Amino acid sequence: MIFKHYSSYLFMKTLVTGGAGFIGSHLVDALIKNNHHVIIVDSLIDGHMENLRATLDSSFCNFLQKDIRDSDFMLNELDPVDIIYHLAADPDVRNSVSKPLNSYDHNMNGTINILEYMRKHVIQKMVFASSGGTVYGDVNQFPMTEELKLCPISPYGASKAAAEMYLSAYSHTYQMKIVSVRFANIFGERSQHGVGFDFYNKLKKDSKQLTILGDGTQQKSYLHVSDAIDAIIRVGKSLDVQEKPYEYYNVGSEEWYTVDEIAAIYEELLGLNNVTHEYSGGKRGWVGDVNKMLLSIEKIKKLGYEACVPFKDGVQLYIEWLAKQKI
Repeated sequence: MIFKHYSSYLFMKTLVTGGAGFIGSHLVDALIKNNHHVIIVDSLIDGHMENLRATLDSSFCNFLQKDIRDSDFMLNELDPVDIIYHLAADPDVRNSVSKPLNSYDHNMNGTINILEYMRKHVIQKMVFASSGGTVYGDVNQFPMTEELKLCPISPYGASKAAAEMYLSAYSHTYQMKIVSVRFANIFGERSQHGVGFDFYNKLKKDSKQLTILGDGTQQKSYLHVSDAIDAIIRVGKSLDVQEKPYEYYNVGSEEWYTVDEIAAIYEELLGLNNVTHEYSGGKRGWVGDVNKMLLSIEKIKKLGYEACVPFKDGVQLYIEWLAKQKI
């Protein structure tokens, strides 16, 4: 992974929640590379210590296996920091339908504890990992701008949207500067969720047939994790000059792909031909699935952001990583 340097943004004491997770661990790597002192808080419910193998020995890194839902820990044991990157969450959109309280507990109660921790210690800066497709829900406008009404159609999306409302309230009430990044579908090395992970493992088990959720026409934008990290750090740095207490940015690419097109790319890169597709049917992959999502990124472009890794190149990097894993 290529790290960019942000020379005016060094030597900060930084908290990363969910820092052993897929995106969080890449963020930790980048922050340490840029001389941040990073405190990682992760319950390891979804995170993995293997993701932190390259950073745990660093004198710039401290790992705490704790849960942000533990208010006693958050308010009475955790030392104050200069800035927070809040990525800890229940990441499973699909399972939020059968377990809605899981999403609420992790994404709402956990976030409230973070905000109370900030209020107690007068911490003024936070970057929050939100979700582009799930908070907007079904729309007829593409690309989707930040000015769209939040209208989630899954419990996961509702928990992220509700968390954003509390971020707005706390930032205005307690003189904080908070920014949300509303992600497209992030994929890449260390990910153990998503359509690519699903297709790779299915095709490794059966190279002749692939079962696809929905009807294959669902169409969404995808972003390699390295571009997501660049966006997160850019918006974190922008807090120094952010005029509003609360701000939000879409983070994605300017291309979108159908599920059938993604399947074809994985099959090509795995050297497979004449794979038969079977479909579960319906325009959604599951209840609560947003079947079309393309985010406008015009707003974050003003911070110098652009998606640099073409989708197919990112898939190749991901396949190479998956091939080395024992998952």
